[in-house]
Amino acid sequence: MPASKAVASTANRAGWPGVGPQLAGRLAKLDIHGPQDLLLHLPLRYEDETHCAAIAELNPGVPQQIEGVVTDCEIRIRGRRQLVAQVQDATGSLTVRLLHFYPQQQKQLAVGQRVRLFGEARGGMFGFEMIHPRIRTVGEGEALPTALTPVYPTTAGLAQSALRKLIARALDTHRLDELLPDALRRPLRLMPFGEAVRLLHQPPTDINADALVAHAHPAWRRIKFEELLVQQLSLRKAHAQRRARTAPPLRGTGQLTEALLAALPFALTGAQQRADGEIAADLAQPYPMQRLLQGDVGSGKTIVAALAMLRAVEAGWQAALMAPTEILAEQHYLKLSAWLEPMGQAVEWISGSLSKKVRAAAIERLASGQSMLAVGTHALIEDPVALPRLGLAVVDEQHRFGVRQRLALREKGSAGSPHMLMMSATPIPRTLAMSYYADLDVSVLDELPPGRTPILTKLVSDARRDEVLGRVREACAEGRQAYWVCPLVEESETLDLQTAIDTHASLSEQLPELKVGLVHGRLKADEKRATMAAFASGELHLLVATTVIEVGVDVPNASLMIIEHAERFGLAQLHQLRGRVGRGTAESVCILLFGNALSETARARLKVIFEHTDGFMIAREDLRIRGPGEFVGARQSGVPLLRYADLENDGDLVEQARDLAEALLREQPALAEAVMQRWVAGRESLLRA
Repeated sequence: MPASKAVASTANRAGWPGVGPQLAGRLAKLDIHGPQDLLLHLPLRYEDETHCAAIAELNPGVPQQIEGVVTDCEIRIRGRRQLVAQVQDATGSLTVRLLHFYPQQQKQLAVGQRVRLFGEARGGMFGFEMIHPRIRTVGEGEALPTALTPVYPTTAGLAQSALRKLIARALDTHRLDELLPDALRRPLRLMPFGEAVRLLHQPPTDINADALVAHAHPAWRRIKFEELLVQQLSLRKAHAQRRARTAPPLRGTGQLTEALLAALPFALTGAQQRADGEIAADLAQPYPMQRLLQGDVGSGKTIVAALAMLRAVEAGWQAALMAPTEILAEQHYLKLSAWLEPMGQAVEWISGSLSKKVRAAAIERLASGQSMLAVGTHALIEDPVALPRLGLAVVDEQHRFGVRQRLALREKGSAGSPHMLMMSATPIPRTLAMSYYADLDVSVLDELPPGRTPILTKLVSDARRDEVLGRVREACAEGRQAYWVCPLVEESETLDLQTAIDTHASLSEQLPELKVGLVHGRLKADEKRATMAAFASGELHLLVATTVIEVGVDVPNASLMIIEHAERFGLAQLHQLRGRVGRGTAESVCILLFGNALSETARARLKVIFEHTDGFMIAREDLRIRGPGEFVGARQSGVPLLRYADLENDGDLVEQARDLAEALLREQPALAEAVMQRWVAGRESLLRA
């Protein structure tokens, strides 16, 4: 267990002043480990309990508070037990209905009790009714709160009232020091930290409630800025710590890279040349490269990776490329083998599907240093695989691997830390790159190789399925090939979706003149390989597949893509799948088949993919629709979601936080450390990408 977690775990068992072990355990589930964390546990929303509405003047559907006396209360059986009470004030009466209730609530609603109810009233046959309002017994004339009531994120067994008391106590007893000097704070229009925190926990009644709820109030600006500043400080520190580690300088002779470039049937684009130069400069340093190579579908990342791997070999070091799926890894293996083996550079293929004997022989050649290049799936990071002179680790579709898997590949090197090149065909919007990838250097392939034909995208209702079948017949009759992609492999009880297996059967029957293949994730590797090879060679006209073909599959003769139930796919997946066609000279078409009942989100996604072919524009829209956490796979990659800042709306704050973080680390490291401690206190590693 990491030291910071061990400390937190011990604290949870022991509790802390005023908080016993049981309560501390519940608070720990909210990542609250002391008074400072309580102060930064800010409200989700607010409720206005500063005045009571008259029952006769209630607005249906709006959360409001009333005060009255209970005039009747009984348990009724109407299919289930219900507690039904009448509460009356000077203007009328209201029904309270509890469908689930406890003895404590029966006591609160005993006849004669004066209560305050907070909830949404709705009109009924017999007047206003509240279902499951919040109930509080009060004395006659008891004062109303003078501030809006905060509603906090909480967890099972921790009531809002208990959380409010703990936070109020922390505000009374814990200092809220201003760490940023006025000279830094004022140009950024940041209100004092203590003032901002107090206002958000205890907002006065005359505050602009809309700005508060929308996180647009200056108090929220201060909190969001400091949260982003801490994230930037942590990531910049990680960047600096990486530079303190050692890595073998990979200064190649240029012999192999020049031979490869001379043998290629195409010239590198300007973007590829620029990325190659940036990577070569990084590899020559004595500290580990950590570079993200991002480029749209078909921008030519593999050749840039191949040049980097050859530079490692030229310098006497091994290079390994890891990809998340067998199909993608094998595509890389076949491409690299075709380029490099004619130059005398054997590429070893490491996959879980290999026979024991073949795999053992490949592992032995890598362990002895006889082979310098390896390509594989996550099987590369399993124990028996040894790469004693690993100088460069390449990870494709890096967001699909967890932090531990990426680290496991890095740790295969026995001499310091190998250089790391991560690749992604999911372009990362600028604010996201600045925020979540600030400890990486980024190279962008922002132009496509010449000869790529634009892909026409069509949205077609499932009701016009017969027309789509006709389109497939025409394309195949002209000597082209087609993909038909389905979201599931076999029938699901919860999703009414066509499946790959059923679709393959029905298409084989409806298109008897065509040879139809099937590939999905549950096929054995050799069956998958044989089907893909048959499609690549032109033996199959139509390939029915699940998303296993999403990345890496390259068949220039395929010019038609049909995506079944397109509304069920994410934007990045749709863009990746569409990129499987348009790889040859023929005009290519992607048909998105959709069902009738479209959600608003699905409608928004289909509109984006129909209107845009630029991966960066699609990525920006994807970020807007999905939010940053899902976009970067934040939880699986070890990066927590930002709690308060919003990358879509707070892009200006991200830039300001980044600039200030660099200045503080350079000129005032003690101040930078104090700001970090206020927010993360030993949990800095959580913020690292």
